[in-house]
Amino acid sequence: MNLARLDLNLVVALRALLEERGVTRAARRVGLSQPAMSAALARLRRHFDDELLARVGGTYELTPLGTALLERTSTACDLLERVFSSQAEFDPATEGREFTLLGTDYGAAVFGPKLAQVLHREAPAVRLTFQQATSAVVDDTGSTLSTVDGLLMPHGIIDGFPAVELFQDRWVCVTAPDNPEVGEVLTIGDLGRLPWVVYQRAYDAPAARQLSMIGVSPRVEVSVQSFQLIAHFLAGTQRVALLQERLANLVAGTAPIRILPCPFAAVPVQEAMWWHPLHTRDAAHVWLRETVARVGGSLGGPRSPS
Repeated sequence: MNLARLDLNLVVALRALLEERGVTRAARRVGLSQPAMSAALARLRRHFDDELLARVGGTYELTPLGTALLERTSTACDLLERVFSSQAEFDPATEGREFTLLGTDYGAAVFGPKLAQVLHREAPAVRLTFQQATSAVVDDTGSTLSTVDGLLMPHGIIDGFPAVELFQDRWVCVTAPDNPEVGEVLTIGDLGRLPWVVYQRAYDAPAARQLSMIGVSPRVEVSVQSFQLIAHFLAGTQRVALLQERLANLVAGTAPIRILPCPFAAVPVQEAMWWHPLHTRDAAHVWLRETVARVGGSLGGPRSPS
């Protein structure tokens, strides 16, 4: 495909057509006349040799190719917007910009407020948006990173993209304060026999994957989509869970938990902000990377509760 011969306006029209599933609505969305949008649809159908939108009764439905193009076109438009919004210079004290960071609720809870405080002081016109990461981060990292400004994720999940180091954390075990099955210390045997609360799936946390290497298979009773929710499913049960120490200290004020050392050498958490190379020369993004590195460095080491 020769991009020099491609009318990039068709990408905008294609996204509108696929998302609106109708010529009239798509035309209104992008500010074209209905005949102009119909002409764009005709050109797109010739290009792809596919109907893209097929009339079924009184409505349009996407063809299989149209369905496949829906997400790709949205990603392509987001990428083009980011390319053409790149700046040679950026003054955080006066200029506005929205930064979107993707990650788990752990990064947003532990790191996000500190970053937001610095932006409030140093860049009052900058807006910060946190979004929850999905499995697409691992399945299609490049496309995901191209549509956001950064991914807050520890090492060991993705690789092959540049990253800014933020801070370290430790894994701890948590359980209910009155769990009768747990003594002064938690043992490997306890981890094997007691029920678990886990994040998403049993081995989605890097430290949990180590358990299989020492012969422990967690008996999962509850699975949640948020690290912060884990603590709320321990009360009144014999369950145990793994949690990052910084987050455990935060949620201890809202959920009754007992924090114990891991009975195995759990790999530390090295949190980083991963970014797409397309942001390399953008002055605003250079400032963002420098700022997150500074904020991450200011957090110091994890501190156990007294």
